[in-house]
Amino acid sequence: MSAALTGAEPQLFVADIMASCRFFAEKLGFEVVFTYGTPPYYAQVRRDAVRLNLRHVDAPVMDPGRRDAEEWLAATVTVSDPDALFADFAAAGADFARGLGTEPWGARAFIVVVAPQRAKGCT
Repeated sequence: MSAALTGAEPQLFVADIMASCRFFAEKLGFEVVFTYGTPPYYAQVRRDAVRLNLRHVDAPVMDPGRRDAEEWLAATVTVSDPDALFADFAAAGADFARGLGTEPWGARAFIVVVAPQRAKGCT
């Protein structure tokens, strides 16, 4: 094969584009690349090599009870130092569905609650 995969841009479904952009910028250290629409219904945020697309929805795209009980994730981001990133997020006031720990397969991981969406029941 001649083409190389160079990245992925997960799409997160959010209830409020602007509140989500502020959350990613203020709590998680992302920058807003763009917002689109009037009012905005699509946006992209980035931090280092990671880009996340945000798409407005009026209702949850998955059952919130099952999402929480089964710890369904909308996106997984690989980082060079999970412990340092967890400390940065905690210092910025981010909320966690699960704190920093080691998975059975050896990965260091934590789960961030994307607050603007969770408050309105979206993913």
